[in-house]
Amino acid sequence: MKASDLFVKCLESEGVEYIFGLPGEENSDFCMSLLNSKIKFILVRHEQSAAFMADVYGRITPKVGVCLATLGPGATNLTTGIASANMDSSRVLAITGQTDSHLLHKESHQNMDAITLFKPITKWNWSIRNTDNIPEIVRRAFKISLEEKCGATHIELPQDVAKRQSEILPVKQFPIMRSKPHPELVKAAVKIILESKKPLILVGNGCIRENSSSHIRQFAEKTGICSMNTFMAKGVISDKSERHLQTIGIKQADHALIAMKNADVVIAIGYDLVEYSPKNWNSDLTKKIIHIDFTSAEVDTYYPPTVEMSADVEYTIDAILEELEKEKQENSSIDYPKKEMPELFKQIKQQVVDRIERHKNDQSYPIQPEKLVTDVRASLDDKDIVLSDVGAHKMWIAKTYNTYEPNTCLIPNGFCSMGFSVPGAIASQLVYPEKKVVAMCGDGSFLMNVQEIETASRLKLPIIIIVWVDGGYGLISLKEMDEYGKDAFTKFNNPDFVKLAQSFGAIGYHIKSTEEFPKILEEAKKSKDKPVIIAIDVDYSRNKLLLHDDFEK
Repeated sequence: MKASDLFVKCLESEGVEYIFGLPGEENSDFCMSLLNSKIKFILVRHEQSAAFMADVYGRITPKVGVCLATLGPGATNLTTGIASANMDSSRVLAITGQTDSHLLHKESHQNMDAITLFKPITKWNWSIRNTDNIPEIVRRAFKISLEEKCGATHIELPQDVAKRQSEILPVKQFPIMRSKPHPELVKAAVKIILESKKPLILVGNGCIRENSSSHIRQFAEKTGICSMNTFMAKGVISDKSERHLQTIGIKQADHALIAMKNADVVIAIGYDLVEYSPKNWNSDLTKKIIHIDFTSAEVDTYYPPTVEMSADVEYTIDAILEELEKEKQENSSIDYPKKEMPELFKQIKQQVVDRIERHKNDQSYPIQPEKLVTDVRASLDDKDIVLSDVGAHKMWIAKTYNTYEPNTCLIPNGFCSMGFSVPGAIASQLVYPEKKVVAMCGDGSFLMNVQEIETASRLKLPIIIIVWVDGGYGLISLKEMDEYGKDAFTKFNNPDFVKLAQSFGAIGYHIKSTEEFPKILEEAKKSKDKPVIIAIDVDYSRNKLLLHDDFEK
């Protein structure tokens, strides 16, 4: 068959459901082949958005998200989203077109070395030169993307190669069984847990990727050990849990950091150091660390594991629980499960909850960040999805949005690229049409991919976009003021958000009072086939709380 047809057949065999992207002259053969495929092509308005959509698809499903761009500027536009997916360990495959292979050695129209460009922002990438290699290359790209730690891969398909013929069939795939932990390491970990006075479970991004939530919840419940999560692991353990101290990840501004600094043992499960440096909680190198992840620990001065278990997370947790139960049967006097929650941890849990709820009845306008977040939380079901963009609002969402299920509060926290939430909401709504999907973004990040409102309107997706309006890049301004006493180049003007929404065929609101917000939010939820944009002015006067935990007691 034609090489582009073979490529598409290989994608079908991998279970690809959607491809997000833009057509171009050099990937036209591939697009023509897609016309005869069951794979749905989602036309976007900018390639960066295609990458963000593939990123979110790869986070909330067990599959690889796929995005497509042409050569040159199409490929370069993908890079921010691909770098973000790779650093956040999201399963993504980027496909780019290329000029005829006989022109690649010299100066030619839009010719650029995309393989070198994508190399540092992917786990693996390759340019197809032989049509008979397509099945192996595609299978390899998917396998590497799915292997822990997950990440992005990239395949380049030159225009002339896409037109050639091949008689090779797609490579069959078989399930992969992951390894179990070594019994001696399990015993060593259990000994440390039983000897500990103030152990803590630190839940990281790896637990979201592998859907390990039920096992980790069971581990926390059966051991009685308190827990907390990074930004990207929100919901792995429910914030309703009495012994869950909620979210950490804002350096010195986390109240929960007090607990981390007082813990004698940290059980780090699926912890990605890119999210939150261990220097913040182990600067004195006094803690015993039990590392549980699919891969070995990153080398870091402040993260020297006492016990390092690189194996399937679910197998490992089950093995530890089994060994703990065996120890309990042999010695009934040991403190397992831990009956008493350390008094300090009780106080921290109560204070975290109090801080979240402190402004829930505040009707002042512009709206307080906590009030905005608690109103959104009250309006949504436990399994509805909120996506945060990057900016000051991201910090407030991470700190104050109660999350009860995994993958229901998505926060990019490795590469931290602005412009993530709107395209991410589109992908989420495609995957889960029955759920309410809310993108929360600042007025800075919203306009970075505002063109995708047309995509959402065309696809008749009722995503809700809440724009936090303050007329500036609030987080940058905050940090400049904190360090220099003044800010520089952070202020801008905004469009009329209502007219902007209407021009895209969406529904638009600009809230004028805090009392109005929950009513408009309920109205927005009634939309069945139109995106809704809600702009609301936000009072950021207490943003210092994001940098200094003691700014407001």
